[in-house]
Parts: sequence; C-alpha cells; structure tokens
Amino acid sequence: MALVEGLLLQATSTGLLLGVVVLLVVYFLSSASRFKEEDNEPPGPKPLPLLGNLLQLDLNSPHESLCELAKTYGPVFKVYIGPKKVVVLAGYKSVKQALVNYAEEFGEREIVRTFKNFSENHGILFSNGENWKEMRRFALTNLRDFGMGKRGSEEKIIEEIQYIIEEFGKLGGAPFDTTKPVNYAVSNIISSIVYGSRFEYSDPRFKQMVNRANENVRIGGSAPIRLYNVFPWLGPFLKSKRTLERNAEKNKKEINQLVSTLQETLNPDDRRGFVDSFLLRKQSDETSGKKNSLFNEKNLFTTVVNLFVAGTDTTGTTLRWGLLLMAKYPHIQDCVQEEIDRVIGSRQAVVEDRKKLPYTDAVIHEIQRVANIVPMSLPHTTSCDVHFNGFFIKKGTTVYPLLTSVLRDESEWESPHTFNPAHFLDAQGRFVKRDAFLPFSAGRRVCLGESLARMELFLFFTSLLQHFHFSPPPGVSADQLDLTPVVGLTLNPSPHKLCAVKRS
Repeated sequence: MALVEGLLLQATSTGLLLGVVVLLVVYFLSSASRFKEEDNEPPGPKPLPLLGNLLQLDLNSPHESLCELAKTYGPVFKVYIGPKKVVVLAGYKSVKQALVNYAEEFGEREIVRTFKNFSENHGILFSNGENWKEMRRFALTNLRDFGMGKRGSEEKIIEEIQYIIEEFGKLGGAPFDTTKPVNYAVSNIISSIVYGSRFEYSDPRFKQMVNRANENVRIGGSAPIRLYNVFPWLGPFLKSKRTLERNAEKNKKEINQLVSTLQETLNPDDRRGFVDSFLLRKQSDETSGKKNSLFNEKNLFTTVVNLFVAGTDTTGTTLRWGLLLMAKYPHIQDCVQEEIDRVIGSRQAVVEDRKKLPYTDAVIHEIQRVANIVPMSLPHTTSCDVHFNGFFIKKGTTVYPLLTSVLRDESEWESPHTFNPAHFLDAQGRFVKRDAFLPFSAGRRVCLGESLARMELFLFFTSLLQHFHFSPPPGVSADQLDLTPVVGLTLNPSPHKLCAVKRS
C-alpha cells in the first residue's frame, strides 16, 4: 500500500511539474508575440521573455532607472514592465508636447490592477470616459463653490494655521517628527471643503483616516505592489496587498458613517461641503427617475477618497520637505525669515503678500522642484493610435510622463541637482516663472487641486517660518540631514526629527 501511495504521489508531482512547464512555455510564446517589434516604434532596451526589462529597473526607485535609460535611448523610448509595453517620455519638451499639444491622444489614465480592484472606474483619479469627465467637472465646479483657491479657502487655511502653530509651540523646541501635525493640518483643509468641517488633531477617527491615507500612498508605490500589478498571481502572497484591502474596508466604513451623518442633516438651502452637493445631485436624479445616473454611492465614496488622499498627502509631503530643506540649508532659511520680517512683520500673511515676497516664493517653488514628489506622474494610456516625435504609438499603450526628468532637465535648469532658489529669480531679485516647472503635471490630467495646493504651501510655509526657526536635533549637523526619499506613489522624506524653536 505504501508503495502504491508513493507511486501515485510521484506521478501526481510529475504531472504538476509537467503542467507548470507547459504553462510557462505557452506564456513565454505569448510574451514573445507581445515583444514583437512594430514598425517605427520608439527605441528601447531588449526585453527578456516574461520579465521584460524588469532586471534593468530598480523597483524601489524606478524613476531613477528610467532617467538613466533616457540618456541612452532618448526622450521617447519604450521598456517592458514584465510583458507590458510602456512608452516613457523624458525631458521637458517631450512631456509638454505630449500632455499639452497632444492632450487628447495622451489623456487617458492607465488603471493598474491595484486601483482597478478599488475604484472599478469610479471617482476621478482612476477612471476614464464619461465617468471621469462628469466626476471631474462636478468636483471642479463644487470645490470652487466652496472656496478652493479663493478667499474661502484662504480663511480656512489661516484658521488652521493657528492650530498647527499651537501644536508646534507645545513642543518647546524639542525634537519631533513633523509627519503627523503637518498632515493633520493640511488634511483639515480638504476635509473642511469635502465634509464642511475640520477635525480635532486628537480625534482618533481622524488620525486613523490620515494615517491610512499616508500608508496607502506609501504601499501603493512599493516594489511588491508594482510586481503585483504586473503579475497578479502574486497577490495572495503579499502582505502589502492585504494591508491595502484592509485599509479600503476601514475607509469605506468611516466614510459611510460621515456621509450618513451629513445625510441626516442635509439641507438644500445650506450646503456645507462637497458631500452635501453630491447627495443633493444624487437625490435630484433619483427623484426625476434618471436612469444610469453617475451620481451613485460608489462614485461618491471613490471621489471622496480621491480628494481626501490627494489633498492630504501631496501638500503635506511637500510642506514637510520644505521644513527639512530649511533645516538643511539654514542660510536660505535666514533669508526667507529676513524677507518675511521686513515685509510682513508680525501680522498674519495673506495670499496677496506672495507678490511682495519674491525670495520666499522662489524658495517654495524650488522646494517643489527638488522634492519632486510625483516623479513618474500617474501613468497615462493613449486614447488612439498616435504618431509622436517621429514614432508610432498604438492605441492603449501605457505612457509614463517622467516628471522627474522635467524638473531636473539639464537643458532647462542651471543647476538641476542642487537646491537653488535662484532658479526662480532674475538678476534684480524678482520672481520669474519657469516653463519647465511642472510638479502638478499638465494637460487634461493636471492636478485638480493645484490652486488650493499653491495657496496652502504659501500660507503654511510663510506662517511657520514667521513663527519658528527649524533646525536638526541636538548633536545632528545640518550636513547629516538625509534627503534620500522614501519611494511610494509619492516621494516622502526619510524618517527624521526637527526642532521648531519659537522666534522672538
């Protein structure tokens, strides 16, 4: 009996092995057909079967690997991420030409497996077609109604500034991690616009919402998730995927509770925020019997998540880079504070002060350029066959607009790899705009909240520098502060602490 069981086990194992070999052969053959060269395609490194060019990319820092490949293959080239072909656009001229001059052709969003699982073509960030157009249009209109980029937002930011100044002041100059207080303050701005009210920094639900948003951004761009998007069969083995799923369930529960509370007190004559506007539109479509309305629960949930995460992480991350860079370069911090003291004094800064503070404005722009927080943008796809820069790119091709190559383009910036506010100043010290300054991307998919983010960065940064001097912890020199980023969907500063010493 034992002999028979052994023979059966051996036969079963052999059969399984043979099945795996057959599947791999079929996959290799299908992959080979995908790697077939089309006429007049962009150049690129030769791919391996199944893996493509993955071995030539550092998945912990793919934007750096792609910048290196651009030196060999030029501003428009292709790589294979596993079996999937990707066209990479490098440098200011090619990125601007594609996103602005060919906005329609390069205007679709590629929705990778991770985000397809969660968004299902709902919301704004990871949707296409009529859904994307309708949700983006509705969001823009209503966010502007609630003051995004206008006086209403300025008042909300100035109110929030008092809370974060108080938080920093409580620390008495002791070293602290800037992550939570900065993210809480920034998140409260988008929260007040979306929900109609801010949260206390001590609110456990709010803290968890912000922390989950930051965790999702970090994990969503990690090497394991990048591999999962290429090889979905890895999913069951990945802890990071399970974390994203768990966070998504918690987000859904929290948002449903917040929306239910707003629904119970909904007043058509007193819209408090974006959610109220969405609920009223949803109610109107239901009352009129409109079929297949896009104003449904899935779009509400996904759009709120998009706005909350994007409105929290990007601006919060940039502001944290700003404080770190001021501690790293104290002579620049001194110049900013001298200008603020001279022009504003002790009163609260307002948006109108920006044009009176050219050096401070230049520093903020240079922070955004150097921080380079969305180095590969979010991936696009071509909406049709397109002839671009002498190459043919098929409909449905994934496209990476390499924003890091724009913000560090050696033909556009005098010293692209150093922190140099003079990039945005003329010989007379006046602020100058630079065409290659594209931290918010460009074209149809340009950042929805650019005007709000610019206002937040100016008011928060100026006010914090007005009240505090930022320095490394005792025993740590400015030279020792590490500017190596932590790579996710955005580039965050490495874990660090700073001292915020109250200025007299």
